Amino acid sequence: MTGPQFKQLRRAYGFDEVAIVPGDVTINPELVELGLEIGPHRFAIPFVASAMDAVVDPNFAIEMHRAGGLAVLNLEGVWTRYDDPGTILQEVAAASRDEATAILQNAYQAPIRDDLIARRIKEIKAGGAVAAVSTTPMNTKKMAGLVQDSGADILVVQSTVTTARHESTSLEGLRFEKLFKDIHIPVVVGNTVGFNATLEVMRTGVAGVLVGVGPGAACTSREVLGIGVPQVTATIDCAAARDHHFRETGRYVPIITDGGIRTGGDVCKCIVSGADAVMMGSPFAQTTEAPGRGYHWGMATPHANLPRGTRVAVGVNTTVQKLLYGPTSRTDGTENLVGALKTAMGMCGAHNVREFQQAEMVIAPAIKTEGKIYQFAQSGS
Repeated sequence: MTGPQFKQLRRAYGFDEVAIVPGDVTINPELVELGLEIGPHRFAIPFVASAMDAVVDPNFAIEMHRAGGLAVLNLEGVWTRYDDPGTILQEVAAASRDEATAILQNAYQAPIRDDLIARRIKEIKAGGAVAAVSTTPMNTKKMAGLVQDSGADILVVQSTVTTARHESTSLEGLRFEKLFKDIHIPVVVGNTVGFNATLEVMRTGVAGVLVGVGPGAACTSREVLGIGVPQVTATIDCAAARDHHFRETGRYVPIITDGGIRTGGDVCKCIVSGADAVMMGSPFAQTTEAPGRGYHWGMATPHANLPRGTRVAVGVNTTVQKLLYGPTSRTDGTENLVGALKTAMGMCGAHNVREFQQAEMVIAPAIKTEGKIYQFAQSGS
């Protein structure tokens, strides 16, 4: 008689459960080199603003470019449905929490217009910025030619979960290999959280992969669907796929940890976990340059049948410049994220992002509470 076979679970870790170990050698932060390469495009800092309507409009994309990073415009949002989405955004901001999702669902029923897709891309290009735009797999085949012809520099194909193999009732779903024969701009895809799925996606020829399912502040996929992997473990697994693919082909495909990142410490842990960059939504939604008026919602929030997101109030309390570069008087790590990254890299003796990826990290569930009794007492008073 054989014993029962039980499903085996492995431990997975998020930002608050790990800590970075200082290096044997330290260097001055000003000696640190940052940067991100996506296809032929190089960015001064490894920060990407999420393709969400409350975060990125053409003006924000231009400001983010001036700051050295990249912003991605959602081509299936209000910016391609309305000539002037200001009224819609104000209505969303003024709605009660119970009304907000229904208002978003109604707003996103307006058709996507080809002329607005072309106009938004040209507005970003006119401001001197790299034009990165996002579509879902369902609309990519239909939009890809127009996106390229309108002058976009990077196409991001983004859904809650992305795989290279997909079964569908349609005659032929989105096939990345075929897409790359039709368009010739870099394509970043997401989101993945595992070794095998990431490796298969990279083998299709993509220029980058987004990592993360459900950690975003406005996302509810983990509650609605029960799906997701904590970001530290997800990033480690996907970085292993990137490194395997590089040994296999000699082609380096950057991975970008997307979602759940709030502080400089989170940013640093992403990089040490193996990320080449981070993508953030809520922190950028809090800037004066963001169009969301102090609110933020995910791409799946307006879904007509199963919304996997909610509108969250983040406030307007910083600028793109202060968020990334300071100066700041905040002690919670939510501003001067570039400075935090450079300082941590210096403490680990890392001259660049690739070296920082090799820094040691330990499991440390008490990292945020050990010895902090007075901080907690003050915050509760």
